[in-house]
Amino acid sequence: MTEKEEYAIILDFLPYGYPIERKMSPIAHAIGIKTLSLLELIPRRGVTLTQKEKVYIGPDKRDKIYYIAGRLRRDKLTETAKIQLQEFVSELVGEQESRFVEFFNKAPAINTRLHQLELLPGFGKKHTKEILDERSKSPFKSFEDIRERVKSIPDPKTAIEKRILEEVLERQRFNLFTR
Repeated sequence: MTEKEEYAIILDFLPYGYPIERKMSPIAHAIGIKTLSLLELIPRRGVTLTQKEKVYIGPDKRDKIYYIAGRLRRDKLTETAKIQLQEFVSELVGEQESRFVEFFNKAPAINTRLHQLELLPGFGKKHTKEILDERSKSPFKSFEDIRERVKSIPDPKTAIEKRILEEVLERQRFNLFTR
């Protein structure tokens, strides 16, 4: 069963919709907090939304969102939304550090030739082997701990942020953090 989004963060609010498409009804670009899916939200009449605002989109009565228009196509994302998206991802990875450190501790191989860790930007077979060797000794406790114990790797926090942005903005064969 797929988990449903309850909250989304507003990335951009277009009070006059998409002028090029001649649709003048308000629309919001947002990202779901759990699944990190890009969403197009239709606000209730008279509601103004602000960037970084957390809005309820769950099954119960919504105060600001009239309905979810659907997934937001990547090519429709505004430049403002892209900037907000980068800030959101950076904050999310910082706030949920333990979740992402757990990824380094538990990430399995995808198949005999490819490991999930190799999907992180800048991580190749050599880095993956070093991480696997270190985590077999004891689990990592923080990004700092990973950096201390595996000297040669790129910054783990930045690598996770880049991977999430790649998954959200470009089609990927394997998704580690988004749906």
